[in-house]
Amino acid sequence: MEGTKTFEELKAWQRAHRFTLDVYKISESFPKREDFCLTNQFRRAAISIAANIAEGYKKKGKLDKLRFFNMSQGSLEECRYYLILSKDLNYITEDEKGRLLELLNDSSRLLNSYCKAISDDIH
Repeated sequence: MEGTKTFEELKAWQRAHRFTLDVYKISESFPKREDFCLTNQFRRAAISIAANIAEGYKKKGKLDKLRFFNMSQGSLEECRYYLILSKDLNYITEDEKGRLLELLNDSSRLLNSYCKAISDDIH
């Protein structure tokens, strides 16, 4: 994160934001009966990934940063489940699931690296 001026420069945030946009796009085709259930939950969890990265980025304390990045990781795993569920309900294809999982995995890997660097700096 050194050398960055805004959270938007973080690759983990960029992947998470792209994932959120794709979740919005793909969930438009979910059945209307899912509007207040899966569609809403999936979108909220996707938003939470990028939002917590953004909020954590600005925190001054390293433990605060880690707490927000950890919340982001929790939302990331929640979205991983929603991808499985969406595929099993035949709301998305295997290819769509794979493409979204790739973005999710990239964001997760990058976020894990940030957390490790911060954690190593604490100890």
